[in-house]
Amino acid sequence: MSGSSSSSKKLINEPGSVVTDAIDGFLATHPHLRRLDGFPDIKVLLDPAHDKSKVALISGGGSGHEPAHVGYVGSGMLTAAVAGEVFASPPASAVLAAIRAVAGPGGCLLIVKNYTGDRLHFGLAAEQAKAEGLAVQVVVVGEDAAIDTPRMAGRRGLAGTALVHKIAGAAAAAGASLSAVAELARSAATRCATLGVALHGCTLPGHPANTRLGCRDVELGLGIHGEPGAAVLPLPPARELAGTMMTRLVAYKATASLFGPGARVALLVNNLGATPPLEMSIMALEAVAAAERQGLHVVHVLTGPFMTSLDMAGASLTLLALTPDMEPLLAADTQAPGWPRTSSSSSSSSSSTHSSKPQTVPLPGGPSGEADMAAVQQAGAGSSGQAALTAACLKAAAEALQQAVPLLNDLDAKGGDGDCGDTLAAGAAALLSNLQRGSLPTAPAAAALRGIAAANQAAMGGTSGGLYSVALTAAAAAVQVPEPGVKEWAAAFAAGVAAVEKYGGAAAGCRTMLDALLPASEALSKAAAGKASGAAAAAAAAAAAAEGAEATKCMTAMAGRASYVPAGAVAGYSDPGAVAVSVWLKAVADALAGGGS
Repeated sequence: MSGSSSSSKKLINEPGSVVTDAIDGFLATHPHLRRLDGFPDIKVLLDPAHDKSKVALISGGGSGHEPAHVGYVGSGMLTAAVAGEVFASPPASAVLAAIRAVAGPGGCLLIVKNYTGDRLHFGLAAEQAKAEGLAVQVVVVGEDAAIDTPRMAGRRGLAGTALVHKIAGAAAAAGASLSAVAELARSAATRCATLGVALHGCTLPGHPANTRLGCRDVELGLGIHGEPGAAVLPLPPARELAGTMMTRLVAYKATASLFGPGARVALLVNNLGATPPLEMSIMALEAVAAAERQGLHVVHVLTGPFMTSLDMAGASLTLLALTPDMEPLLAADTQAPGWPRTSSSSSSSSSSTHSSKPQTVPLPGGPSGEADMAAVQQAGAGSSGQAALTAACLKAAAEALQQAVPLLNDLDAKGGDGDCGDTLAAGAAALLSNLQRGSLPTAPAAAALRGIAAANQAAMGGTSGGLYSVALTAAAAAVQVPEPGVKEWAAAFAAGVAAVEKYGGAAAGCRTMLDALLPASEALSKAAAGKASGAAAAAAAAAAAAEGAEATKCMTAMAGRASYVPAGAVAGYSDPGAVAVSVWLKAVADALAGGGS
C-alpha cells in the first residue's frame, strides 16, 4: 500500500507503475490471454485463439476504467485492447501494432470512445493500417446524455461502449462481415444514452484525495475523467435519483424517439468504481422500476462495473433501444472475463421482460407469519386466565424492549454495529402486532412459546434473532403440560438456555446474553425448589439477570462481534445482550406481580 498525508491511500506499488503492474496482474489471473511484445511502450492484450478469417475487434483508451477495455478481450467480444496510461490515450503506434497482430482476411473494426485523443490516435492507426492494405473500419461511440446542448466535440463515450463491444463481438464471432459488424456497432452506438451520477470524484494515484463534492451532494453527468457534469444537487433517496436519471435519459433529444412507451430496451447499471454491491443492487431495482414507469420493456438488465473511473463512487444508467437482431447478440455467450455471467447474457429468452416486482415461489409449509401462528394454535387451548396472564407478560416485555432501544444500541456500538436495540425492537413489534391481531397463541404454554419463536424468526435478523428463536423452540419442547407451574417453567427456561449455549458457542464469562440467562435460570430453579410463587420466582430471576448483566462490565468479550475489538473499547460497559435479558425479565416479573401470580 502506498500513501502519505498529501495523497490518497491506494493498493499500489508506485504511482508510475500502476498500469503495467495492473496489466501483468490481469494476465496472471487470465493466462489464456496474451500481451503483445514491446511492453511497456506498447500495452496491448489480445486473444491468441482469434480466428483471423473473422472480423477482429479492437478498442482501448486510457487506463483507470477497468474492466474496460482489457476485461472485454475474449471470444464473443474484443480481440485486442490497447491501454494507455491512466486517463491518457495510447499512442497510434500501439494501436497499429494491435491491428497488425490480429487483423486478417476478415478485417478489423476499431471501436473508439468519443474523446479527442482516442479519435486521433486510433484514427491515425486506422489510416496507417489501410495504407498497408489491411481492411479497417472505425466506429466512434458517444452516448453521454448529461448535456443536451450541441458541442463541437460531440457526446462523450461512456458505459454504453461496453454494449457496443458485446453486440459487435457476438456478430463477429458468428461470422458476420466487416461491413455488417461495423453497421451493427454504429446502430447500437446511436441507440444508446447514458447518464451518470457521482457521490464523489476520482483520485489519480499519487494525487491528493478529490474533495470537489460536498459530503451531502451528488453530481449528475460527472465525466469518467473527472470532467464537470451537468448539475450538483443534494443526495436524494435512490428511488428519486434513479427516477430523475431515467426521466432525463428518455427525454434526451438525440435518442428520445427511441424510448417511447413499449420500447424494448437493455438497461446497464454501471458501477463507477467504488460503489458497494449492496447499493448497486438498490440502484438496479430503482432503475428497473423507473424504466417501467416510463412504459419501457426492460429485456436485459446488466449490473456491475463496466466503465469505471478509478475510485469514483456512483453509478451510471445506460439505455439501449434494442432491435430484433441485437437481442440475441446481447444474450450470446462470451469468454470475456469482464462481462457478467448472468441470465441476461446466457439463458434468458429474448421475449422475457425484467420487472421490479421479483418472482417468488411459496415457502414450504406456507408463509412464515400468520400461517405458522395458525399451526401452533392447533395444539389446543389453555384457560382464559393463563392466556390473559401470558399476554400481559408478553406485552410488558415487548414494550420494555422498545423503550430500551437507545440504551441497547449505545452499548452495542461500543463493540459492535450498534443495532442490538433495533433488532430486539423489531421482534417486540412483531409480538405486539400479532397479539393485537389475535394471531399469536397465548395458551397452552408450548403453543405460546412456539408462536413467539415463529414471530421472532420472521421479524428479527442477526444472531440475536436466531438465539432467541432457538431458546424459545427448545423451551417449548420441554413443556409437557398445558398450564405449567414454576417448576415446569424453570425446566423450560433451563432447556432454552442450554440450547443457546449449544448453538451459540458461548459459555458463562464470555460477556454475552448467557451471563444474564444462566444466573437467571439458576435463580428460577432455586425458587421452584423452594416452592416460591410465580411472581417471586420471576423477581428472583430478574434480579439475578441484572446482577449478571452488571458483571459483564468487567469481562473480556470471548464471543460475538465484541470479541474482535480491543478489550478497552468495551471495558466498563455492560454487554447489550445481557442487559436486554434483564430488561425483559424485569418487565415479566413486574407484570406477574401486578397479575397476582
